[in-house]
Amino acid sequence: MSAAPTVSRRSALLVWGVALAAYVAAVFHRSSLGVTGVDAADRFHINASALATFSVAQLAVYAAMQIPVGMLLDRFGSRRLLVVGGVLMVAGQLCFALATDVRLAVVARILVGLGDAMTFISVLRIVTFWFPGRTNPLVVQLTGTLGQLGAILGAVPLVALLHHAGWTPAFLVAAALGATAVLLVLVAVRDTPHRETAPGSPRPATVRPVLAAAWAHPGTRLGLWTHFVTQFSGTVFALLWGYPFLVQGQGLTPTAAASLLTVMTVAGLLVGPLLAHLCGRHPLRRSVLVFTVVATTAAAWTVVLAWPGPAPRWLLVVLVLVLAVNGPASMIGFDYARTFNPASRMGSASGIVNVGGFVASIILVLAVGVVLDLATPSGRGTPDLAAFRWAFAVQYALWALGAVQVLRYRNAARRRLAADAASAEPVTLPGAAGGAVAVNRASGGA
Repeated sequence: MSAAPTVSRRSALLVWGVALAAYVAAVFHRSSLGVTGVDAADRFHINASALATFSVAQLAVYAAMQIPVGMLLDRFGSRRLLVVGGVLMVAGQLCFALATDVRLAVVARILVGLGDAMTFISVLRIVTFWFPGRTNPLVVQLTGTLGQLGAILGAVPLVALLHHAGWTPAFLVAAALGATAVLLVLVAVRDTPHRETAPGSPRPATVRPVLAAAWAHPGTRLGLWTHFVTQFSGTVFALLWGYPFLVQGQGLTPTAAASLLTVMTVAGLLVGPLLAHLCGRHPLRRSVLVFTVVATTAAAWTVVLAWPGPAPRWLLVVLVLVLAVNGPASMIGFDYARTFNPASRMGSASGIVNVGGFVASIILVLAVGVVLDLATPSGRGTPDLAAFRWAFAVQYALWALGAVQVLRYRNAARRRLAADAASAEPVTLPGAAGGAVAVNRASGGA
Protein backbone atom coordinates (compact mmCIF):
# COMPACT_ATOMS: atom_id res chain seq x y z
CA MET A 1 0.00 0.00 0.00
CA SER A 2 2.93 2.35 -0.51
CA ALA A 3 2.26 5.62 -2.26
CA ALA A 4 3.29 5.83 -5.88
CA PRO A 5 6.54 7.65 -6.63
CA THR A 6 4.68 10.38 -8.58
CA VAL A 7 2.63 11.45 -5.57
CA SER A 8 3.17 15.12 -4.75
CA ARG A 9 4.83 15.50 -1.37
CA ARG A 10 2.76 18.62 -0.79
CA SER A 11 -0.47 16.70 -1.44
CA ALA A 12 0.61 13.90 0.86
CA LEU A 13 1.45 16.34 3.65
CA LEU A 14 -1.85 18.18 3.19
CA VAL A 15 -3.96 15.02 3.38
CA TRP A 16 -1.96 13.71 6.33
CA GLY A 17 -2.06 17.08 8.06
CA VAL A 18 -5.85 17.28 7.91
CA ALA A 19 -6.24 13.65 9.00
CA LEU A 20 -3.81 14.40 11.83
CA ALA A 21 -5.99 17.37 12.84
CA ALA A 22 -8.93 14.97 13.12
CA TYR A 23 -6.83 12.75 15.39
CA VAL A 24 -5.77 15.76 17.50
CA ALA A 25 -9.47 16.55 17.96
CA ALA A 26 -10.14 12.92 18.92
CA VAL A 27 -7.39 12.95 21.56
CA PHE A 28 -8.80 16.22 22.89
CA HIS A 29 -12.26 14.65 23.22
CA ARG A 30 -10.78 11.49 24.77
CA SER A 31 -8.70 13.34 27.37
CA SER A 32 -11.24 16.06 28.20
CA LEU A 33 -12.52 14.00 31.12
CA GLY A 34 -9.06 13.62 32.67
CA VAL A 35 -8.63 17.20 33.89
CA THR A 36 -12.35 17.66 34.59
CA GLY A 37 -12.73 14.53 36.71
CA VAL A 38 -12.86 16.41 40.02
CA ASP A 39 -15.46 18.83 38.61
CA ALA A 40 -17.41 15.90 37.13
CA ALA A 41 -17.54 14.19 40.53
CA ASP A 42 -18.99 17.37 42.03
CA ARG A 43 -21.41 17.98 39.15
CA PHE A 44 -22.86 14.47 39.20
CA HIS A 45 -22.40 13.85 42.95
CA ILE A 46 -20.50 10.57 42.48
CA ASN A 47 -17.59 8.76 44.16
CA ALA A 48 -14.34 7.48 42.63
CA SER A 49 -15.78 4.15 41.46
CA ALA A 50 -18.71 5.85 39.75
CA LEU A 51 -16.39 8.40 38.14
CA ALA A 52 -14.30 5.52 36.82
CA THR A 53 -17.36 4.18 34.99
CA PHE A 54 -17.25 7.25 32.72
CA SER A 55 -13.76 6.38 31.49
CA VAL A 56 -14.45 2.64 31.55
CA ALA A 57 -17.51 3.10 29.34
CA GLN A 58 -15.51 5.27 26.94
CA LEU A 59 -12.50 2.95 26.81
CA ALA A 60 -14.58 -0.25 26.69
CA VAL A 61 -16.41 0.94 23.60
CA TYR A 62 -13.11 2.07 22.07
CA ALA A 63 -11.47 -1.31 22.67
CA ALA A 64 -14.52 -3.38 21.66
CA MET A 65 -14.83 -1.48 18.38
CA GLN A 66 -11.22 -1.82 17.25
CA ILE A 67 -11.60 -5.10 15.38
CA PRO A 68 -14.99 -4.20 13.81
CA VAL A 69 -13.59 -0.80 12.86
CA GLY A 70 -10.52 -2.46 11.34
CA MET A 71 -12.76 -4.58 9.13
CA LEU A 72 -14.91 -1.56 8.22
CA LEU A 73 -11.74 0.35 7.40
CA ASP A 74 -10.56 -2.32 4.96
CA ARG A 75 -14.03 -2.21 3.37
CA PHE A 76 -14.95 1.49 3.29
CA GLY A 77 -11.72 3.46 3.65
CA SER A 78 -10.42 6.14 5.98
CA ARG A 79 -12.35 9.23 4.87
CA ARG A 80 -15.79 7.83 5.62
CA LEU A 81 -14.77 6.52 9.02
CA LEU A 82 -13.08 9.79 9.99
CA VAL A 83 -16.27 11.70 9.17
CA VAL A 84 -18.59 9.28 10.99
CA GLY A 85 -16.24 9.12 13.98
CA GLY A 86 -15.98 12.90 14.17
CA VAL A 87 -19.75 13.32 14.10
CA LEU A 88 -20.16 10.79 16.91
CA MET A 89 -17.60 12.58 19.09
CA VAL A 90 -19.29 15.93 18.52
CA ALA A 91 -22.61 14.39 19.54
CA GLY A 92 -20.97 12.95 22.66
CA GLN A 93 -19.50 16.28 23.73
CA LEU A 94 -22.85 18.01 23.17
CA CYS A 95 -24.52 15.44 25.43
CA PHE A 96 -21.79 15.84 28.04
CA ALA A 97 -22.15 19.62 27.96
CA LEU A 98 -25.87 19.42 28.74
CA ALA A 99 -25.96 16.35 30.97
CA THR A 100 -26.95 16.64 34.60
CA ASP A 101 -27.86 12.96 34.94
CA VAL A 102 -25.20 10.28 35.36
CA ARG A 103 -26.82 7.99 32.80
CA LEU A 104 -26.79 10.64 30.07
CA ALA A 105 -23.18 11.46 30.94
CA VAL A 106 -22.21 7.80 30.49
CA VAL A 107 -24.00 7.72 27.12
CA ALA A 108 -22.03 10.83 26.15
CA ARG A 109 -18.69 9.15 26.95
CA ILE A 110 -19.79 6.05 25.03
CA LEU A 111 -20.40 8.21 21.95
CA VAL A 112 -16.97 9.79 22.38
CA GLY A 113 -15.37 6.36 22.68
CA LEU A 114 -17.21 5.06 19.61
CA GLY A 115 -16.09 7.98 17.45
CA ASP A 116 -12.57 7.89 18.85
CA ALA A 117 -12.32 4.20 17.93
CA MET A 118 -12.69 5.09 14.24
CA THR A 119 -10.01 7.76 14.12
CA PHE A 120 -6.45 6.64 14.81
CA ILE A 121 -6.27 3.51 12.69
CA SER A 122 -8.02 5.41 9.88
CA VAL A 123 -5.17 7.92 9.95
CA LEU A 124 -2.62 5.08 9.99
CA ARG A 125 -4.18 3.67 6.81
CA ILE A 126 -3.84 7.08 5.15
CA VAL A 127 -0.17 7.17 6.16
CA THR A 128 0.40 3.74 4.64
CA PHE A 129 -1.07 4.80 1.29
CA TRP A 130 0.40 8.28 1.02
CA PHE A 131 3.97 7.74 2.26
CA PRO A 132 6.62 5.29 1.03
CA GLY A 133 7.68 2.40 3.23
CA ARG A 134 11.00 3.87 4.32
CA THR A 135 9.32 6.95 5.83
CA ASN A 136 6.29 5.12 7.19
CA PRO A 137 7.65 4.40 10.71
CA LEU A 138 8.57 8.06 11.20
CA VAL A 139 5.21 9.39 9.98
CA VAL A 140 3.32 6.83 12.10
CA GLN A 141 5.31 7.88 15.15
CA LEU A 142 4.74 11.55 14.36
CA THR A 143 1.02 10.83 14.02
CA GLY A 144 0.87 9.24 17.44
CA THR A 145 2.96 11.91 19.14
CA LEU A 146 1.63 15.04 17.41
CA GLY A 147 -1.88 13.76 18.07
CA GLN A 148 -1.15 14.30 21.74
CA LEU A 149 -1.41 18.03 21.10
CA GLY A 150 -5.08 17.30 21.71
CA ALA A 151 -4.20 16.37 25.27
CA ILE A 152 -2.52 19.75 25.71
CA LEU A 153 -5.72 21.45 24.55
CA GLY A 154 -7.57 19.21 26.98
CA ALA A 155 -5.37 20.25 29.91
CA VAL A 156 -4.63 23.87 30.83
CA PRO A 157 -6.88 25.61 28.23
CA LEU A 158 -9.89 23.42 29.01
CA VAL A 159 -9.40 23.77 32.77
CA ALA A 160 -9.16 27.56 32.40
CA LEU A 161 -12.28 27.67 30.24
CA LEU A 162 -14.15 25.38 32.60
CA HIS A 163 -13.36 27.50 35.65
CA HIS A 164 -13.98 30.77 33.80
CA ALA A 165 -17.11 30.00 31.77
CA GLY A 166 -18.55 26.91 33.43
CA TRP A 167 -19.24 23.30 32.49
CA THR A 168 -21.71 23.70 29.62
CA PRO A 169 -19.84 26.43 27.67
CA ALA A 170 -16.55 24.55 28.01
CA PHE A 171 -17.90 21.36 26.47
CA LEU A 172 -19.86 23.25 23.81
CA VAL A 173 -16.53 24.73 22.71
CA ALA A 174 -15.13 21.18 22.65
CA ALA A 175 -17.99 20.11 20.36
CA ALA A 176 -17.34 23.09 18.06
CA LEU A 177 -13.67 22.12 17.77
CA GLY A 178 -14.71 18.62 16.72
CA ALA A 179 -17.18 19.91 14.14
CA THR A 180 -14.43 22.01 12.55
CA ALA A 181 -12.22 18.94 12.20
CA VAL A 182 -15.05 17.03 10.48
CA LEU A 183 -15.50 19.82 7.93
CA LEU A 184 -11.77 19.83 7.16
CA VAL A 185 -11.81 16.07 6.55
CA LEU A 186 -14.74 16.41 4.15
CA VAL A 187 -12.89 19.05 2.16
CA ALA A 188 -9.32 17.77 2.05
CA VAL A 189 -8.94 14.06 2.80
CA ARG A 190 -8.76 11.34 0.18
CA ASP A 191 -8.19 7.67 0.96
CA THR A 192 -5.41 7.15 -1.58
CA PRO A 193 -3.35 9.30 -3.97
CA HIS A 194 -4.43 7.12 -6.90
CA ARG A 195 -7.72 5.30 -6.85
CA GLU A 196 -6.20 2.30 -8.56
CA THR A 197 -3.69 1.74 -5.74
CA ALA A 198 -6.43 0.86 -3.28
CA PRO A 199 -7.51 -2.78 -3.06
CA GLY A 200 -11.13 -3.48 -3.78
CA SER A 201 -13.44 -3.31 -0.83
CA PRO A 202 -13.69 -6.82 0.60
CA ARG A 203 -17.10 -8.43 0.69
CA PRO A 204 -18.49 -9.41 4.09
CA ALA A 205 -17.89 -13.09 3.28
CA THR A 206 -14.16 -12.45 2.96
CA VAL A 207 -13.79 -10.40 6.12
CA ARG A 208 -13.56 -13.30 8.57
CA PRO A 209 -10.64 -15.06 6.81
CA VAL A 210 -8.72 -11.76 6.65
CA LEU A 211 -9.26 -11.17 10.35
CA ALA A 212 -8.35 -14.78 11.18
CA ALA A 213 -5.15 -14.54 9.14
CA ALA A 214 -4.14 -11.32 10.90
CA TRP A 215 -4.80 -12.84 14.32
CA ALA A 216 -3.02 -16.10 13.47
CA HIS A 217 0.30 -14.39 12.78
CA PRO A 218 2.36 -14.20 15.99
CA GLY A 219 3.71 -10.83 14.84
CA THR A 220 0.24 -9.33 15.15
CA ARG A 221 -0.15 -10.67 18.67
CA LEU A 222 3.33 -9.40 19.50
CA GLY A 223 2.07 -5.98 18.42
CA LEU A 224 -1.04 -6.35 20.58
CA TRP A 225 0.90 -7.22 23.74
CA THR A 226 3.48 -4.52 23.00
CA HIS A 227 0.64 -2.01 22.90
CA PHE A 228 -0.84 -3.56 26.07
CA VAL A 229 2.29 -3.34 28.22
CA THR A 230 3.58 0.06 27.11
CA GLN A 231 0.46 2.21 26.91
CA PHE A 232 -1.75 1.76 29.96
CA SER A 233 0.24 3.58 32.65
CA GLY A 234 0.60 6.86 30.77
CA THR A 235 -2.90 6.64 29.30
CA VAL A 236 -4.66 6.15 32.63
CA PHE A 237 -2.57 8.87 34.25
CA ALA A 238 -3.48 11.37 31.52
CA LEU A 239 -7.03 10.19 30.93
CA LEU A 240 -8.41 10.15 34.47
CA TRP A 241 -6.41 9.35 37.59
CA GLY A 242 -3.25 11.45 37.20
CA TYR A 243 -4.99 14.75 37.93
CA PRO A 244 -6.74 13.54 41.13
CA PHE A 245 -3.50 11.83 42.22
CA LEU A 246 -1.57 15.07 41.85
CA VAL A 247 -4.23 17.30 43.43
CA GLN A 248 -5.75 15.08 46.14
CA GLY A 249 -2.82 12.75 46.80
CA GLN A 250 0.22 14.99 46.27
CA GLY A 251 -1.39 18.29 47.30
CA LEU A 252 -0.65 20.24 44.11
CA THR A 253 -2.86 23.10 42.94
CA PRO A 254 -5.15 22.39 39.95
CA THR A 255 -3.02 24.65 37.76
CA ALA A 256 0.21 22.90 38.76
CA ALA A 257 -1.34 19.48 38.13
CA ALA A 258 -2.62 20.52 34.70
CA SER A 259 0.81 21.97 33.91
CA LEU A 260 2.49 18.65 34.75
CA LEU A 261 0.09 16.85 32.41
CA THR A 262 1.04 19.37 29.72
CA VAL A 263 4.76 18.72 30.36
CA MET A 264 4.02 15.02 29.92
CA THR A 265 2.38 15.63 26.55
CA VAL A 266 5.13 17.95 25.28
CA ALA A 267 7.80 15.44 26.29
CA GLY A 268 5.94 12.76 24.36
CA LEU A 269 6.05 14.96 21.27
CA LEU A 270 9.83 15.22 21.58
CA VAL A 271 10.60 11.56 22.29
CA GLY A 272 8.35 10.10 19.58
CA PRO A 273 10.63 10.88 16.61
CA LEU A 274 13.62 9.51 18.57
CA LEU A 275 11.89 6.16 19.09
CA ALA A 276 10.87 6.10 15.42
CA HIS A 277 14.50 6.69 14.43
CA LEU A 278 15.67 3.87 16.71
CA CYS A 279 13.03 1.48 15.29
CA GLY A 280 14.08 2.35 11.74
CA ARG A 281 17.78 2.04 12.49
CA HIS A 282 17.51 -1.13 14.59
CA PRO A 283 14.37 -2.97 13.37
CA LEU A 284 15.62 -6.27 14.76
CA ARG A 285 15.79 -4.89 18.29
CA ARG A 286 12.42 -3.21 18.73
CA SER A 287 11.50 -5.46 21.66
CA VAL A 288 14.58 -4.21 23.52
CA LEU A 289 13.04 -0.73 23.41
CA VAL A 290 9.76 -2.14 24.69
CA PHE A 291 11.33 -3.86 27.71
CA THR A 292 13.44 -0.79 28.48
CA VAL A 293 10.39 1.50 28.54
CA VAL A 294 8.41 -0.90 30.75
CA ALA A 295 11.27 -1.34 33.23
CA THR A 296 11.91 2.41 33.44
CA THR A 297 8.21 3.16 33.97
CA ALA A 298 7.88 0.58 36.73
CA ALA A 299 11.03 1.91 38.41
CA ALA A 300 9.81 5.51 38.35
CA TRP A 301 6.47 4.53 39.89
CA THR A 302 8.25 2.48 42.56
CA VAL A 303 10.25 5.49 43.73
CA VAL A 304 7.18 7.78 43.76
CA LEU A 305 4.95 5.30 45.59
CA ALA A 306 7.65 4.40 48.14
CA TRP A 307 8.56 8.01 48.90
CA PRO A 308 7.67 8.90 52.51
CA GLY A 309 4.94 11.51 52.28
CA PRO A 310 4.20 13.61 49.18
CA ALA A 311 6.89 13.31 46.52
CA PRO A 312 9.05 16.36 45.83
CA ARG A 313 8.19 18.34 42.73
CA TRP A 314 11.32 17.25 40.86
CA LEU A 315 10.36 13.59 41.32
CA LEU A 316 6.87 14.19 39.97
CA VAL A 317 8.46 15.86 36.94
CA VAL A 318 10.63 12.77 36.45
CA LEU A 319 7.53 10.58 36.68
CA VAL A 320 5.60 12.48 34.02
CA LEU A 321 8.68 12.56 31.75
CA VAL A 322 8.95 8.77 32.00
CA LEU A 323 5.22 8.34 31.44
CA ALA A 324 5.56 10.54 28.36
CA VAL A 325 7.51 7.75 26.66
CA ASN A 326 4.63 5.26 27.08
CA GLY A 327 2.49 6.55 24.23
CA PRO A 328 5.29 6.72 21.63
CA ALA A 329 6.53 3.28 22.73
CA SER A 330 3.07 1.80 22.14
CA MET A 331 3.40 2.82 18.46
CA ILE A 332 5.97 0.03 18.10
CA GLY A 333 2.99 -2.34 18.23
CA PHE A 334 1.65 -0.85 14.99
CA ASP A 335 5.07 -1.13 13.39
CA TYR A 336 4.94 -4.86 14.14
CA ALA A 337 1.47 -5.03 12.51
CA ARG A 338 2.77 -3.25 9.41
CA THR A 339 5.89 -5.38 8.94
CA PHE A 340 4.25 -8.75 9.66
CA ASN A 341 1.06 -8.32 7.58
CA PRO A 342 0.29 -7.64 3.91
CA ALA A 343 -1.50 -4.47 2.85
CA SER A 344 -4.81 -6.27 2.37
CA ARG A 345 -5.26 -6.83 6.10
CA MET A 346 -3.59 -3.71 7.55
CA GLY A 347 -6.87 -2.37 8.95
CA SER A 348 -7.71 -5.62 10.71
CA ALA A 349 -4.18 -6.08 12.06
CA SER A 350 -3.99 -2.49 13.33
CA GLY A 351 -7.39 -2.88 14.98
CA ILE A 352 -6.22 -6.01 16.81
CA VAL A 353 -3.08 -4.24 18.03
CA ASN A 354 -5.02 -1.20 19.21
CA VAL A 355 -7.18 -3.37 21.47
CA GLY A 356 -4.22 -4.21 23.71
CA GLY A 357 -3.41 -0.94 25.41
CA PHE A 358 -7.02 0.08 25.85
CA VAL A 359 -8.04 -3.22 27.44
CA ALA A 360 -5.19 -2.75 29.91
CA SER A 361 -6.29 0.85 30.47
CA ILE A 362 -9.88 -0.22 31.16
CA ILE A 363 -8.70 -2.73 33.75
CA LEU A 364 -6.48 -0.16 35.45
CA VAL A 365 -9.03 2.68 35.40
CA LEU A 366 -11.64 0.47 37.03
CA ALA A 367 -9.21 -1.14 39.48
CA VAL A 368 -7.85 2.22 40.65
CA GLY A 369 -11.38 3.49 41.28
CA VAL A 370 -12.37 0.41 43.27
CA VAL A 371 -9.18 0.37 45.35
CA LEU A 372 -9.46 4.09 46.06
CA ASP A 373 -12.95 3.59 47.48
CA LEU A 374 -11.85 0.59 49.54
CA ALA A 375 -8.69 2.26 50.85
CA THR A 376 -10.13 5.70 51.60
CA PRO A 377 -10.73 6.07 55.35
CA SER A 378 -14.37 6.03 56.39
CA GLY A 379 -15.85 9.51 56.64
CA ARG A 380 -13.16 11.10 54.48
CA GLY A 381 -14.55 12.89 51.43
CA THR A 382 -11.54 12.40 49.15
CA PRO A 383 -8.83 9.70 48.86
CA ASP A 384 -5.58 10.28 50.71
CA LEU A 385 -2.05 9.54 49.52
CA ALA A 386 -2.04 6.05 51.08
CA ALA A 387 -5.15 5.13 49.11
CA PHE A 388 -3.55 6.30 45.86
CA ARG A 389 -0.45 4.23 46.65
CA TRP A 390 -2.49 1.05 46.98
CA ALA A 391 -4.49 1.89 43.87
CA PHE A 392 -1.53 2.51 41.57
CA ALA A 393 0.20 -0.64 42.83
CA VAL A 394 -2.26 -2.58 40.64
CA GLN A 395 -0.02 -1.65 37.70
CA TYR A 396 2.64 -4.18 38.65
CA ALA A 397 0.37 -7.12 37.85
CA LEU A 398 -0.35 -5.69 34.39
CA TRP A 399 3.32 -5.04 33.67
CA ALA A 400 4.20 -8.61 34.64
CA LEU A 401 1.47 -10.11 32.44
CA GLY A 402 2.35 -7.91 29.47
CA ALA A 403 6.09 -8.51 29.68
CA VAL A 404 5.62 -12.29 29.76
CA GLN A 405 3.34 -12.16 26.71
CA VAL A 406 5.68 -9.89 24.74
CA LEU A 407 8.53 -12.32 25.40
CA ARG A 408 6.32 -15.26 24.42
CA TYR A 409 5.16 -13.81 21.10
CA ARG A 410 8.54 -12.31 20.29
CA ASN A 411 9.96 -15.83 20.37
CA ALA A 412 7.01 -17.14 18.34
CA ALA A 413 7.47 -14.39 15.73
CA ARG A 414 11.16 -15.17 15.47
CA ARG A 415 10.41 -18.86 14.92
CA ARG A 416 7.87 -17.94 12.24
CA LEU A 417 10.36 -15.69 10.45
CA ALA A 418 13.04 -18.38 10.60
CA ALA A 419 10.62 -20.93 9.14
CA ASP A 420 9.56 -18.53 6.37
CA ALA A 421 13.19 -17.76 5.56
CA ALA A 422 14.04 -21.46 5.35
CA SER A 423 11.19 -22.21 2.94
CA ALA A 424 11.17 -19.09 0.77
CA GLU A 425 12.87 -15.77 0.13
CA PRO A 426 14.14 -13.95 3.23
CA VAL A 427 11.71 -11.52 4.83
CA THR A 428 12.83 -7.89 4.59
CA LEU A 429 12.23 -5.19 7.12
CA PRO A 430 12.98 -1.47 6.76
CA GLY A 431 16.49 -0.65 7.84
CA ALA A 432 18.55 2.41 8.52
CA ALA A 433 18.54 5.25 6.00
CA GLY A 434 15.68 3.74 4.06
CA GLY A 435 17.54 0.51 3.32
CA ALA A 436 16.41 -3.01 4.07
CA VAL A 437 17.41 -5.69 6.52
CA ALA A 438 17.12 -9.31 5.45
CA VAL A 439 15.71 -11.58 8.12
CA ASN A 440 16.99 -15.10 7.65
CA ARG A 441 17.88 -16.19 11.15
CA ALA A 442 16.17 -16.87 14.45
CA SER A 443 16.88 -13.35 15.75
CA GLY A 444 14.14 -12.17 13.43
CA GLY A 445 12.51 -8.78 13.20
CA ALA A 446 11.20 -8.55 16.73
